[in-house]
Parts: sequence; C-alpha cells; structure tokens
Amino acid sequence: DAAPAAGLMKLNFNLPQETLYDSVNVKSVIVPGATGEYEVTADHVPIVAEMKAGMLTINHEDGEEEKYFVAGGFSLTHEGSATDIVCPEAVKLDDIDGAAVTKNFEAAKAKAAAAEAGSIEAAEAMIEVETNRSMGNALGMAMA
Repeated sequence: DAAPAAGLMKLNFNLPQETLYDSVNVKSVIVPGATGEYEVTADHVPIVAEMKAGMLTINHEDGEEEKYFVAGGFSLTHEGSATDIVCPEAVKLDDIDGAAVTKNFEAAKAKAAAAEAGSIEAAEAMIEVETNRSMGNALGMAMA
C-alpha cells in the first residue's frame, strides 16, 4: 500500500459479512468511543478503543461526510494513522427509518416495564431500548 497523501489517512471498515472500506484514503473518522467521541486524523497517535452504539462519521477528502449507525465494536489506529473499524453491524444513517425507530423504542420500553426485574427478558429489553435510543439520537430525534 502506498502512503496516503498529506493530510489523509487510510481507513479499513469491516463487518462480519462485508468490507465497506479497504485501505481507502479519507480526511478523518469521528468515532463513537465508549468513553467519548473522538476524531482520528492524519498523524493521530496509535489507539485502541471500544465503540459504543452511535454515529460513525467518515470525512472524505472532497469534503463529503458519510454517516453510519454502528452497534458498537472496536477502532484500532496504527502507527501512520491507518485505522481499522470493526463492528458487528453498521447501517448508513440515510437508510434508517425514524418512524420504525420510534415504534421499536416504545415497544422495547413496554417490554422492559413488563419484564421481571433482573430477568434475561428485562436485560434483552433494555438492550433494545438503548440501541433504539442511540439510533434515534444519531438521527437527531429526542428519545425519552
């Protein structure tokens, strides 16, 4: 692989079933880190971070932004700023139906309220609540 042009970094973005980016030059990536959002740019220090469910933004060299909702995963930035994003699922933000997110969020809240405290059902329902809340937040929706 050739080194990226000045001000750019290499991005690899992989899901279990497909590779979305394979050594593509980009300007930066904004990562939803588990301890806070951060931006990886050219000459970033190496870092390994767990990602929380949230919005991952890829900034291309032409100024275009590409946004994905990711369901967690890991971001690994290597020496020279090459960055690997690995996550179980990713959906382009433009492909998410806000009405479906709201409906699923309300259904998950009802499931959580009806489940026995401390049960597997309660835990699964809370995961659904938090995932749908994160999706809604990524879309700019108020999720209460």
